[in-house]
Amino acid sequence: LESELLYGVPFEMSEQAQSKDFVIPIGKAKIERPGTHVTLVAHSRPVGHCIEAAAVLSKEGVECEVINLRTIRPMDIETVEASVVKTNHLVTVEGGWPQFGVGAEICARIMEGPAFNYLDAPAVRVTGADVPMPYAKILEDNSIPQVKDIVFAVKKALNI
Repeated sequence: LESELLYGVPFEMSEQAQSKDFVIPIGKAKIERPGTHVTLVAHSRPVGHCIEAAAVLSKEGVECEVINLRTIRPMDIETVEASVVKTNHLVTVEGGWPQFGVGAEICARIMEGPAFNYLDAPAVRVTGADVPMPYAKILEDNSIPQVKDIVFAVKKALNI
């Protein structure tokens, strides 16, 4: 799947990533930023928003571990579980609708797996609004997760 919303988003690429021999392992998530207080899990465009939110929260003393799923099938739930065991809190972020989303699947797997016993609070999902995607920029910004929404969700999960 590709996100058209990423077309205009610039980001740095390492020399290694630009090599013709570079391969991203299918089904293996990447920890984009290590942290100790809360696990943020996302894929595609929301990963960048999570990194920005983690930087904002870091100034307030909250260290977020940001996990880039990179693939959703297969999903690297083991990396997510290990992070939840470490941080005791989970926030999922996705641009899609809340019903039947990737965040819902992650939450279900955590609830059904061994990491559930390590959660100190319910998992929190940050999703797009349950509306058709609007074309107007202001409406689009209000229907997909923004950095402020992630910051709010983290504070909710941590009860701060």
